Parts: sequence; C-alpha cells; structure tokens
Amino acid sequence: METQQKTKKITGAQAVIECLLEEKVDTLFGYPGGAIMPIYDALYDFKKNINHILVRHEQGATHAAQGYARVSGKTGVCLATSGPGATNLITGIADAQIDSTPLVCITGQVASHLLGTDAFQETDVVGISTPVTKWNVQVTKAEEIPAALAKAFYIARSGRPGPVLVDITKDAQFESLEFQYKPCNSVRSYVPSYPIDKSKIKEAAELINKAKRPYVLFGQGVLLANAKKEFEAFIEKGNIPAAWTIMGLSALSADHPLNVGMLGMHGNYGPNLLTNECDVLIAVGMRFDDRVTGDLERYAKQAKVIHLEIDPAEIDKNVKTDVAVVGNCKKSLPLLTDYIKKRKHNDWIDRFRKLEKIELEQTNYNACNSTKELSMKEVIEVVSKQSKGEAILVTDVGQHQMIAQRIYQFKNWKSNVTSGGLGTMGFCLPAALGAKIAQPDRQVIAVIGDGGFQMTIQELGTLFQSNIDVKILLLNNEFLGMVRQWQELFFEKRYSFTNMTNPNFQAIAKGYSIESKKVTERKELLTEVEKFLNHKGSYLLEVKVKKEENVFPMVPTGASVSEVRLN
Repeated sequence: METQQKTKKITGAQAVIECLLEEKVDTLFGYPGGAIMPIYDALYDFKKNINHILVRHEQGATHAAQGYARVSGKTGVCLATSGPGATNLITGIADAQIDSTPLVCITGQVASHLLGTDAFQETDVVGISTPVTKWNVQVTKAEEIPAALAKAFYIARSGRPGPVLVDITKDAQFESLEFQYKPCNSVRSYVPSYPIDKSKIKEAAELINKAKRPYVLFGQGVLLANAKKEFEAFIEKGNIPAAWTIMGLSALSADHPLNVGMLGMHGNYGPNLLTNECDVLIAVGMRFDDRVTGDLERYAKQAKVIHLEIDPAEIDKNVKTDVAVVGNCKKSLPLLTDYIKKRKHNDWIDRFRKLEKIELEQTNYNACNSTKELSMKEVIEVVSKQSKGEAILVTDVGQHQMIAQRIYQFKNWKSNVTSGGLGTMGFCLPAALGAKIAQPDRQVIAVIGDGGFQMTIQELGTLFQSNIDVKILLLNNEFLGMVRQWQELFFEKRYSFTNMTNPNFQAIAKGYSIESKKVTERKELLTEVEKFLNHKGSYLLEVKVKKEENVFPMVPTGASVSEVRLN
C-alpha cells in the first residue's frame, strides 16, 4: 500500500521556498519588489539553506543563472517582481531559449482581482514571454504552486533544455495551503526524448563506413548530454575530423588530434572550406544555424548528411538530411560507434592541417606583434598560456568573442560560456559571476569589450557585495568593434555611431573596491596578466588594443562557406 506524503499548512510564499528545497536548489539570482515581496519575506528564514545573490538589474539575474546552469549542469533559478522587473528578464530568457539553457524564472504578479485593470506594475508577462519560453504559466491560487513549480523544473531540464516562467499573483503568495510536493516526471503530450531507431543507426553506420572524407560537426548537444566519453570514442574509432560550433566549444579538448577547429562566419579556414568537400557530413547536437552554414543553397550539396539530434523540430529545418537519428546523443553515439569500422583517414585529416597553416600565413594575425598597438589575438594568447587553458572562459559578444573562442586553448569540459544564438551584448559579466558561484574552485575569466561591458557594468556591484572572484579582461578598442568591421568592409568605412567615448574604467572599478590595471604597452602585458590571474578576488585588467583590428577568417553574409575570406 502506497504511503501518503505528510502535508503541512504554510503560505504560498513559503511553499515556493519549500519547492525550491525539494528540487535541491542552492542558489538564487534575483531582485526584490512589491509583487514578489512575500516570497522574499519567506526566503529570509532560509538564508542558511539557499544562497541568494542580489544582482543590480533583472537582466543580470537571468544571465547569472545561465552561467550557473552552463557549468554546473543544474537548472538556474531567478526571481523578479512584476511589471518592469519581469520585463527586464525577457532578454535573458530569450537568450536561454535559443541556447537551450535550463532556467526557472519566478515572477511576482499583482493580486488576481487586479489582473486586467492596468494596476500599478501590472504586465502580462505570460503573454510577453510565450514566444521565448519552453513553457510558462500564471498561478493565481496557493494550492497550484507546488504542481506548477514541479512541472516547471521537469520541463526546463528534460529533453532539449530551456527556460520556463512561473508568474505568481501576490494573493496566491499570501494564501495558505496544505503543502505536499510531488516531483514531476511526465507531462501529457510532452515527449522530451525518443527511443533510438536502430535501423537509422545502421543506415548511418553504412554511410560512414563507405565514406572516404567523413566530417563531424558538433554542438552544445554533446555538452548538454554529458556525452564526452561517448563522443570521443566515436570520432576516435572512425578517425573522423571534428569541428565545433561556438556552443559546442570545450566539448573536445583543443589539443585533441581530431579537433580541427571552429565552424561558421568567423570560424577557421579548413573547417569551413572542407564542408563543401566532405562526402559524409555527421552533425551531432547542433542545429545548422545560419552563422554556420552561410548560403544554404551552396552548403554541403555533395555530401550525405547524418543528423544526430534530440529535438525533432531541428531535423530538416535548415539542411536536408539523408539519415536522421532522433534522440539523446549520449545514447545514440555508443550505438553508432558499435556499428562503424575502425578506419584511417590520414590524408583527409592532413587537408585540414595544411589549410590551418595557410590560414596562419595569410591572416593579418601573423604580423600583429610588429605593430605598436596590441592586438586582441596576442592578449588572448598570453592569457591562454598563463592560465594553461584551464579556466572557464566567459565571453561577451563581438570581435573579442570570436578571437577568444578561436585562440584560447580550452583543455577542460564545460569551460566555454557565451551567448551564441541571440548574441546578447552585456551577457558576459553577470554570466561570469554565475559560473564562478557554480564552480568556486575553478578560475573564471570574463573576456569582454568596452561596448558590452557598459551594458551590464552595474553587476560590478554584485561582485563587490557578494565577494565573488571573477577576473575581468576588458579589451578596449574604443569602438563597437564588430559593427565597425562590417562598416569598413561593406559600408565604405562609414563609421556611423560606432566609436565609443569611454569612461575611466579604473575609477569605476575603484568605486566598487575592485583592483584594476590599464595596459597600453606590449612590454607590460605578460607581467600584468600574471598579476591579474594570481590576484585574490575580482580584478579588472583593461588592455588598450588596436582600434581598427579585423577578425578573419570571415564568411560574408549570403556567401558560401567555400568563399571564406582570409583578409
């Protein structure tokens, strides 16, 4: 006979906290306000159980929760009040949706009898967030809270992860209920994962075994599935070169002999060029984003395409597949590995290495040290070498992002945190503090541009108040660099509103009691990077870099990946 779980009478606000404890949540990122005040009052009694990080802006809460989720493998949780508090979450929620990051966002709402009256700080956050959430719900009664939150956590983390939002009216937070928590393990009509079709595995293996020039493209799905060993076993048995999307970076160590580099618009020369020369293209946990494919009409038309993907909506969405294996790649990869033959493709792999040499010779990076101004590349090279490629690198969006992700020699699993699909400037600083909280024993380096830094610069206050140790590498070119590059190449150098008149960043850091240093000379760089990395506590290292440095290789918008430019 099944034993019934004991119940206890508590308020809806207390129930929220109890639900979080049941889900083993240890960290919250949030900002209090009127409509969520009862939940914050309940949280006061659980300071020893849950660590709450007070951010300086609600967007910072979502990005911090993303950074936490990315490197911990847990679901990130954030809190915000109604109206502007809730709407300030939307950018981070949209970012989490497109980058498949599990978040549970809890918002307060005006009392249920005020819904629809345009009450103070009332906003239809459910309606606003519907396009950018995996699921959302509004709760108007205390008794609905446990089931809603249980469902939220299940949907957020299962299958292809994503953000959910639970909007709770203020009266529901005050009401009492008989609390009982039942974890959610299924939802009618929601199918988070599919059984692997063995016939598709055999079809895929047959294509791979016949291939002379097989090529693997891997994305974040490998990381989300925790399929490190399974992925390595697959490419090593087949001796197949593998290239990564920016979200797949750090799923395979930079020094792995089959790691041939980065795909896409600012990816490496060989990985882009040889996409249109391979005979079998094997996509694992990636979605054929436009920044990877370039012109779809001229993308890998010569190849048989195999797609291993957990989300059936991604199959044939952009690139037509010959064999689709729907399911979690942690399960599908070992099955496929069993069926493929042990092969050697040395001549094919050598093609990538030869093109890598050509890239180094022809890009403008090879002459960077001969100029008076520091380049972003040489700064990242020094940071990579001095940190031994072992740090968690969190990047913002722009030129520094592309250079850092290509140049930094990632050695460890789940070490890359960035905004991929949405390209959110301002992501870096709050995401870095979230990553550090999730992995306090690992070094976290935030690589950021002067534009993105000023979008969420207020989160320096969060580092200061919560005593979070994040190393901030500010690459300052006094431009919105990526936009400026496009203006130079495609708009006749008409630099329309991209030059930045920046503040004294050292003075700002000092205001938050954060140590800082500004580097303008090459002779200072190594010493100051060593000091930066070894400092106890947060540190801002601002490096003045070349104002008009461009990022190459580059596949222009609308071009084929075969038309990748080296300069």
